[in-house]
Amino acid sequence: MSAMTTPASSTPTAQRTETDWALLRQLPNFARLYWRLFRDQRVSRFPKALLVLTAVYIVMPFDLLPDYMPVIGQIDDLVLFLGACKAFMYLCPHDVVQEHVRQIDGGAGHPTDRCHP
Repeated sequence: MSAMTTPASSTPTAQRTETDWALLRQLPNFARLYWRLFRDQRVSRFPKALLVLTAVYIVMPFDLLPDYMPVIGQIDDLVLFLGACKAFMYLCPHDVVQEHVRQIDGGAGHPTDRCHP
């Protein structure tokens, strides 16, 4: 099939855009999940400390790359934040994560299903 006859919704760019919007729609659920896991006593202190220390680093006026540097000053904070969130989710017990996902989604599938091997 030629590129001219390919429907717009099946192009890689369109599929990526749909995936991005789906992820954005799930952000409130991710926030609920992180909050629930942070408060859950079955999650050890280490992952929780990781999140707290990352938040403290981000709000502190001292950075490895100062925020007044255009673009790159904010990117280091964003990369650190996203890395800490991913590490937190990975360090949480898988069964506890899945339990909270089911409670939030009412049993529906969720993107965190692929967070653990």
